[in-house]
Amino acid sequence: MFVYLSCVVLLLIGLYCVAVKKNLVKIIIGVAIMEYAVNLFLVVLGYRHGGTAPIIQAGLKDPLFVDPLPQALVLTAIVIGLATTAMMVAIAMRIYDRYGTFDVTKIRKLKG
Repeated sequence: MFVYLSCVVLLLIGLYCVAVKKNLVKIIIGVAIMEYAVNLFLVVLGYRHGGTAPIIQAGLKDPLFVDPLPQALVLTAIVIGLATTAMMVAIAMRIYDRYGTFDVTKIRKLKG
């Protein structure tokens, strides 16, 4: 239960960074934190108590079975998240070159 709660807390921290912060770098970090929260949630969903693994071990009262499908999904999500983060950083660098600031409120005031 604690792990699910930590996923929600991480997601809320990332959402706070995206919604409240005015700096583009902090917004990118918030999006990355939300991605990590979703990845952690998917990995935690893969654990099953009382299940049977392909190799059954005798003598275990409550065997722990790990489903490999969420782990494969998380590996794919990590690669996609890395590409998304790289694209956001590249766009933020271009915005800084053009406007000279990372502040969203100042960028909105500038036209051109």
